[in-house]
Amino acid sequence: MSRIAYVNGRYVDQRLAEVNIEDRGYQFGDGIYEVVHLHDARFIDEDHHLARLERSLAEIRLPMPMPRAALRHVLAEVARRNRVTEGLLYMQVTRGVARRDHAFPKPPVPPALVITVKRIPPYPASVEGWGAKAITLPDLRWARRDIKSINLLPNCLARQAAREQGAIEAILYEEATGMVTEGAATTFWIVDAGGVIRTRELDHVILPGCTRAALMAEMAQAGLRFEERAFSLEEARGAREAFLTSATSFVKPILALDGHPVGDGQAGPVVRRLFDLFARHVKGAPRNAA
Repeated sequence: MSRIAYVNGRYVDQRLAEVNIEDRGYQFGDGIYEVVHLHDARFIDEDHHLARLERSLAEIRLPMPMPRAALRHVLAEVARRNRVTEGLLYMQVTRGVARRDHAFPKPPVPPALVITVKRIPPYPASVEGWGAKAITLPDLRWARRDIKSINLLPNCLARQAAREQGAIEAILYEEATGMVTEGAATTFWIVDAGGVIRTRELDHVILPGCTRAALMAEMAQAGLRFEERAFSLEEARGAREAFLTSATSFVKPILALDGHPVGDGQAGPVVRRLFDLFARHVKGAPRNAA
């Protein structure tokens, strides 16, 4: 079965889909993207993702390509036409097609919208075998990392460096201060030496992760203490436990950092509980309904 994509108002065979070479996403990376997890035919944390899309678009002065209700319909239709019930929906909005000029087109042109879906394995049945290794690298990205821009070259280079070292993620840090920001495409958490669950507070240097927000809500409801407080690279290396969150990582234990074990090198009790907590969120929370 051919994959079907939504491209600027049309559902088309993905093999035949085209964008104009003067699309500003292609020319300048002038656009925003979102990725939504689809589980059991339900969009997980869809409201978080659409709200973040709207915020990112507003930050670069780009309008929504259509009302949120219409966008929900298109997302569902892309999934339906591809017969995908376990997957990832990718949506990208750019400033559209215009003669190449760094300044915004005047008058404005219609924004371009592309949506695709791909199948992924279902949520892991157990935390066993879900853990992974990570490396650390200086954070070389631009200053507005809170905007989910399609400009991802530094992220790609960091992920490639991780892969070449047998790891799945690069944990980024500020060279000047030694403070950790986030993963190349994930939120990074630790359980510090005092047993406190920590991740960096939201600011312009990290992305406001949707899985991050959902997990925080679940932890608060379960009465688990956590802190939004920055930590150093040395604190990360000395942590009892460490883990990632994202729409594709869910809650993923990090068992080794730069070749050295985190804690005892096994998924610890905190991350095990959080993995199970988020699994229940993915598999049954009514607010996840599309």
